[in-house]
Amino acid sequence: MRIDVSLLPAYAATFMLIFARVGMMVMLVPGFGELTIPARIRLGVALVLAAVLLPLHREAYQIDLRAFGPLAAMLGQELLVGAMLGMAARLTMAALQVAGAVIAQQLGLGFVTAVDPSQGQQGALLGNFLSLLGVTLIFATDLHHLIIAGMNDSFRLFRPGELLSLINVFGDMAQLTSRVVADAFRIGIQLSAPFLVFGMLFNLGLGVLARLMPQMQVFFVGAPLSILIGFILLFVTVAAMMTTFLGLLEGVLRQISPFS
Repeated sequence: MRIDVSLLPAYAATFMLIFARVGMMVMLVPGFGELTIPARIRLGVALVLAAVLLPLHREAYQIDLRAFGPLAAMLGQELLVGAMLGMAARLTMAALQVAGAVIAQQLGLGFVTAVDPSQGQQGALLGNFLSLLGVTLIFATDLHHLIIAGMNDSFRLFRPGELLSLINVFGDMAQLTSRVVADAFRIGIQLSAPFLVFGMLFNLGLGVLARLMPQMQVFFVGAPLSILIGFILLFVTVAAMMTTFLGLLEGVLRQISPFS
């Protein structure tokens, strides 16, 4: 019996192209792309997903191994598409950081910062808490299935091998990014709206109290009381806040996976 292995190089090149797109998305999307997840695990997830998607989209790749230029251009296109879709989903997490920063400022905890494990940089402590809670809820509500569906649908949205106009690609990327950033900022302010109202009324009450009782140390009374009432308000509203955030994230993921 003779085994034909002449197609193995083409299969290997196809797998690497699919892995380039999927791997870029895995490294960026919320849930899979968190810095707290070891790089080996993220790499393993990307390899498994690429192996699963290979039989589904293998025929879409027309590869000529005799020419390096078209292959390199196709690789760049795959990386660009993966980065664009992954970054669009990643920017939705900014809503929680905006909400956390505003809430911390209203409660008098704006100076309390810590390293955000999901971003690898300094952030407000409440923002870090909301980000970790958001990542947890992504897996608890099975939204990561939409992320995987988006990887599969991306091969229909951006067909492999088609030479996309750079102007159109960057134009679509800029439009998508600006819309997601605007929605993330809007949702972040909406999430923190109860705390903005609380902060305004509480500070107004402290100002009136300071005028009525000048000898009273208003700051030493108001600071712990503001934190206490703020945490009670956070306990009451956190469920509604995260539901609103998950709605935003699901809307973005639905745009990435319109065929699922």
